[in-house]
Amino acid sequence: MPDNGVGTPREQVLEAAARLFTSKGFAATSTREIAEAVGIRQASLYYHFAGKDEILEALLAATVRPTQMMVEEIVALVPPERVETALCLLALVDIETLARVPHNIGVLYQLPDVVSATNLDYASFREAHGELTEAYADLGSRLAARHGVTAPPPALGSMLIQQVEGVITLRADGHVVDSTHAMEIAAGCLRLCGCAQTEVEGATDRASALQEKTSLLARGA
Repeated sequence: MPDNGVGTPREQVLEAAARLFTSKGFAATSTREIAEAVGIRQASLYYHFAGKDEILEALLAATVRPTQMMVEEIVALVPPERVETALCLLALVDIETLARVPHNIGVLYQLPDVVSATNLDYASFREAHGELTEAYADLGSRLAARHGVTAPPPALGSMLIQQVEGVITLRADGHVVDSTHAMEIAAGCLRLCGCAQTEVEGATDRASALQEKTSLLARGA
């Protein structure tokens, strides 16, 4: 495997695959092309991944796993009575994850050739995405109940995570997702749960102040 100074060999394969999948499409990209983009033999690629499907699943998991693994830490940073702040902080961390993944790989699970690939089950991605949706549902339903908003938790969780995943569309349309976009999206999550503007402003201020702590935790600081 080559050492070009940009990540481990496995990371180099993932980066090349992300670039090719998002530019050419999943079905139109071969493992040979991925190997050539990295500068290795096709046989060497199989040392790290069983095939193209496994590469795709690893890329998809990277869009949700970092946030899903931070849920407990996020909740622990916020007093229970400040559930609006916890929900806002979760949204901000999730937005940051989606905004920084290379080549906007979140768009992959929206591509027709991925959606129609019945041989793929994305087990790792689906598990992480499901657990993250449940976290949104738990925080969102507690906040909604406070405001008299009636919505089944599963439906509310789905609405909240879809609100955040609007980041993928913004990036696909050529926008750079900055802190202003992030705050607007997170505030939208709070409004879905019935929060008034004053509560939204307080929650976004507190969550923004805590976000640096979550970044340090994610880096193992």
